[in-house]
Amino acid sequence: MFLRALALALFALAVPAMAQEEVADLAPRDGWVVTPTDKDFETLVQDVRENAKAGKLAVVTMAGPTGAAANRGIDIPGNRVIGLFNNDFAVRTLRQSTAAMIEAPIRVYVTENADGTATLGYKLPSAVLAPYAADAPGLGEIGAELDAAFAAVAGAATQ
Repeated sequence: MFLRALALALFALAVPAMAQEEVADLAPRDGWVVTPTDKDFETLVQDVRENAKAGKLAVVTMAGPTGAAANRGIDIPGNRVIGLFNNDFAVRTLRQSTAAMIEAPIRVYVTENADGTATLGYKLPSAVLAPYAADAPGLGEIGAELDAAFAAVAGAATQ
């Protein structure tokens, strides 16, 4: 019982220390598009939302841990995942592969950098859908169209 209480106490002390650690900026990686900007976090989130239509997409979901962490007394950089899709892509994807719809909506990721700027990143939709293409060759065309749509959103949001 004593060891359990000690472990819990040590964990409680470690949580605030972990919260103070620096979080690395989002870096380029294979299969991703990563675009650093001069915009602050909230502005970039708003610009992504407002420019989803540039790719003929809609904001379907939004989630991020920053606000919930702040409610717990933990300060972390801005962090938001925004799901983008549209019904045309959904219907066409379902006609090709029921399993591939687990990937919808496809997401963009807005992160706050250490210097107060923000970065927009996303996995290429063609890469997200690629694992399903062996059984559904039409997904390649859909992935390429989504790549172009996401590039349009990213271009409009980050300029």
